[in-house]
Parts: sequence; structure tokens; C-alpha cells
Amino acid sequence: MIKILLVDDEPLLTESLEIILTMSGDYKVIGKAINGIEALSIIEGECPDVMLVDLNMPQMGGIELITKVHSTHPNIKMIVLTTFYDERNISRAIAGGASGYLLKDSGKDMIIEAVEGAIKGRSIFDSKVMDKLTHMMASGSANVEEASSDVLDNKDLTDREREICELLKEGCTNSQIADMLFISEGTVKNYMSSIYDKFDVHDRAKLVLMLRGK
Repeated sequence: MIKILLVDDEPLLTESLEIILTMSGDYKVIGKAINGIEALSIIEGECPDVMLVDLNMPQMGGIELITKVHSTHPNIKMIVLTTFYDERNISRAIAGGASGYLLKDSGKDMIIEAVEGAIKGRSIFDSKVMDKLTHMMASGSANVEEASSDVLDNKDLTDREREICELLKEGCTNSQIADMLFISEGTVKNYMSSIYDKFDVHDRAKLVLMLRGK
């Protein structure tokens, strides 16, 4: 059973999410917090597997909460669920340790996909967020290409690991990488473990940002 913590100051939303999740699979909502302070208190009693986190909340917002939880409980997967998708919030959330970034109008199926993806080590982003990320990359494309090339050159990567890194930069999932390189998804996961070790990072979103020169 996947344990989920909902963090949002809109009770109607968290109640709706709880209904959606509990009716959609083997999920258990272990708590609903209206801000980061309440969320941290709940985590002290029981750690969730996944957190769905709003950004704009009183007393302690989502960015601060994500950063704190990631530093103390790196195994908890955190997915942003918000109405804001400006470049600053996207960059700060991913850098802080978010495993995905959805908008509140993403729909039930996308939310379920993001939760399942997070558990499996994938990062799921709303299409509008991906468009924003693409724009962010394009606006500094020369610097990104130069920085990401330096990052790869400074690591002792095999040719296959470099191929996988290039696909990661494009936002490909493990399954997509496996299909493109004609290898099994299990083999991709093995390569990912090696890449994580060489970059001294164990968060997919952070790795992608490093590869993109962010």
C-alpha cells in the first residue's frame, strides 16, 4: 500500500484528492496538512511514500517544505500540485527535491500517473510545465549546451551512460530510454544507479537539472 500525505490549505481539494486516490488503487492517505508546519508534524509520526504539495500556503509554503523534507527524508517522493508554473517556482521546486510538478487542472489520471511514476523513480511534469522548462532551456541554450557538455566531460562515463544522460536531458523515462536503445528497463535502471553514483546525486530531477546545466 502506498502511503500519501496531502499538503494544501484548501480542504475541499484535499478531500477530493483523498476520495480519488482511495478509489483508484492501493493508496492510503495518512494525513492532510494545511501548511508545511503541519506536514512536518505528521511526518514525525508516520512517513509517507509520496507527498502531494501545494506551493502557496500560510506559515510554511511548499518550496520550504520540499527542501526540508528532502534533506531529512530523501526517500519521500514529493510532487508539486499547484496553480503556479512560473520559471522561478519550477526551478526552486525541482532543485529542492520535487519528483514531479503538476497543475491542479491536470486531471485524475495524471495525478495517479505521477504518484505511480514517483514510486518507480520517474519524474512526471504537466505539459504546461514541460513547455516552460523547454522555454527556460531555449532562452539559455548556448550556456546550457556548454555547461552540460562540461558536466559530462568531467565524469568518467561510459559511451552507453553518455547516451542515457542525453536522453535524460530530453525528459525521457526509463521505459522510453529502454525502447530507444533496445535494452531492457532493468538494464536502464542499472545504468542509472551507476550514473547517480558518478554524479553523487540520487534524485532524478536534480540529475536532469545538472545535465541541463541548471
